[in-house]
Amino acid sequence: MRIAPLLLLAGALHAGQMRTNIEFARPGGESLTLDAWVPDGPGPHPAVIIVHGGGFVAGSKTTYVKPLFGPLTDAGFAWFSINYRLAPKHPFPAAIEDTEAAIRWIRKNARTFNADAKRMAIVGESAGGHIVSYIAATSARKLGLKGVVSFYGPHDLLGRARGQGKLSENIAQFMGLAGTELTPEAEKRLAAASPVTHVRRGMPPVLLIHGTEDKSVAHSQSVDFQKKVRELGVECDLLTLEGAGHGVEGWEKRPDDARMYKTRLVEWLRARLAR
Repeated sequence: MRIAPLLLLAGALHAGQMRTNIEFARPGGESLTLDAWVPDGPGPHPAVIIVHGGGFVAGSKTTYVKPLFGPLTDAGFAWFSINYRLAPKHPFPAAIEDTEAAIRWIRKNARTFNADAKRMAIVGESAGGHIVSYIAATSARKLGLKGVVSFYGPHDLLGRARGQGKLSENIAQFMGLAGTELTPEAEKRLAAASPVTHVRRGMPPVLLIHGTEDKSVAHSQSVDFQKKVRELGVECDLLTLEGAGHGVEGWEKRPDDARMYKTRLVEWLRARLAR
């Protein structure tokens, strides 16, 4: 296990160490890394895994998700921001497989990071929101996750494409398709890759966070997903930000909204990761 030199953050509300560029897997020879925040104190601390967005074709562990680092740090969580393989070079299900590999690796090495392997949750935004929702519906219990938070994730790829009359280019790449036409084969792949297809009883609790003015992923994606999950008797909360668009980075320009969702996020995670 390769760990970059430790950076001690003094003067923070919760002191700890930032460890960067730690390799957790090497699928096909491609190095996948994560950054980890290790809180000081007796521990072990509850752990949160962060999955970035970027339309499945862009982004990294340091993009789009930085506004989440502060509230998780201040709450005393250990947290891990991960990379995963991107389309078009690596279509579905590579991103899912990589995220699951990260979860297993973090569980195995939790003590190294003063983290509690029995108190883990996962948070994803946009494409990362899709990834964590898919895992919530398929493998989260087996992986030991106690909670899943999806920020504005596209939970129904097929329904979204039907509404648009075609696939967006990045989704076509994520599906490994040559074009954006909504063919029978495309519909089959989209359905198989949609979290809503796989929801079932026994899923861990889910929190959805979404703005009503999201032009990239419609707010209705979260409304409909919540309804489907709740019909199965699974706990699924939806936090709606009136007038907010797509992306927590943009929400930083809306201080009241930013403060509200961060407070709710931490409260929700604390309740699910309590001892």
